Amino acid sequence: MSGGAGVPASATAGASGAPRDELVTAAPRTSEVVHRGYVWDLVRDVVTLDGVEGGALGSGTVTRELLRHPGAVGVLALDDDERILLVRQYRHPVEHLLWELPAGLLDVAGEPPHLAAARELAEEADLRAGSYYVLLDWFLSPGGSDEAFRLFLARDLSPVPESERHRRTDEEAGMVSTWVPLEAARDAVLAGDLNSPSLVAGVLAAWTARERGWSELRALDAPWPQHRAYR
Repeated sequence: MSGGAGVPASATAGASGAPRDELVTAAPRTSEVVHRGYVWDLVRDVVTLDGVEGGALGSGTVTRELLRHPGAVGVLALDDDERILLVRQYRHPVEHLLWELPAGLLDVAGEPPHLAAARELAEEADLRAGSYYVLLDWFLSPGGSDEAFRLFLARDLSPVPESERHRRTDEEAGMVSTWVPLEAARDAVLAGDLNSPSLVAGVLAAWTARERGWSELRALDAPWPQHRAYR
């Protein structure tokens, strides 16, 4: 076992000196839409992996099926008492009522991600925020989907006036909300009591950012090359 450290010569280092993910596109030889869905499509690509310097993609030709997804955004709303807002929603694929952060699809053409996040915060939590920051970016399931997710930290909160509130329908009609201290949410995540991926990632990121004095937050319009529409 090697005891060496550092980034391999074939990889790229980030600002911290640790490895950084890289955007590399293997153009498919063929691509077909197997199924067009209500929210996302199932696509089948035949991809040649050979040809990238150093064999970074692997070798040979492979067939891969993936969900083509519009992407999504979420909001970790933090009040002046360092409590975060959680909303509860039924998720049929996993047959659970999950406590989550307000979130939604990037399904409005041309809408900037931070405005989509503000819309979701108002629709699901009846809240507005005076300031937004990028807290975290990630891929939800990169082995089978291209869904990119961006999570914003929202501060300086105020209620949406009653006359302007969104009328929730479908699963959202049964949605309830609660405020939870950030530390208690962290403990619940580590205990396995909270399982929504955006909540798990967001709470741990917020706790870390808080311990660092919120000094590493990114601007609300920070680059987002992980999402194909914003490269």
